[in-house]
Amino acid sequence: MTAVIFGANGGIGAALVEALAGRGETVHAFARSEIAAPEGVTAHIGDPFDEEWLASELAGIGEADLVVVASGILTLADGTGPEKTYRALDAEAMTEVLRINTVLPALIAKHALPLLPRKERGVFAAISAKVGSIEDNRLGGWHSYRASKAALNMLVKNFAIELARTHKQAAVVALHPGTVNTGLSEPFQQGLPEGQVRPAPEAAHDLLAVLDKVTPDDSGALLAYDGERLPY
Repeated sequence: MTAVIFGANGGIGAALVEALAGRGETVHAFARSEIAAPEGVTAHIGDPFDEEWLASELAGIGEADLVVVASGILTLADGTGPEKTYRALDAEAMTEVLRINTVLPALIAKHALPLLPRKERGVFAAISAKVGSIEDNRLGGWHSYRASKAALNMLVKNFAIELARTHKQAAVVALHPGTVNTGLSEPFQQGLPEGQVRPAPEAAHDLLAVLDKVTPDDSGALLAYDGERLPY
């Protein structure tokens, strides 16, 4: 199997690369900065918003059986975190969250979906979040992050519908990884019940177990790390 992982310098992305390499798969790891890739992994270092670079790098891979977008943002580089109230909304901060969590996966899909096999099984997955579920929202807040993931879920559904016309055995899914011990979740782990925060390698193992079982019937779904289908 040939796997392509975006966000390979993040907690979940790096763990996915490690797990897939450990299974003996052919792995292409995309990251913005240099990474310590396991032996045999091909690293692609660059800015995925540069579509010319992105298209060129993906074209060089040829066909891919699995593509995972594991990049994402919750707290901005300047320390701006998720809003607790609509009064805290800021146009620039909101735009950046949407840019990373929604626009970037869409651009990657634009160039990566054609890599999936036309007549055999192929999977495109993007890391989303349960808090992006409109139906499941009971607490409000975290406006930009929730909105960015809800929009990502809609794009996944759109891509699934379109891809089904040409790739009958392919699936496009959104994944909820749970609360994983990464830099993204670190500022928000205090007070969580013991065992709720899981190590990245464990999360990667669970996500791959779900992806290994994904079928075309799952295409367009938001799937949790335990395989549960979550509401949009």
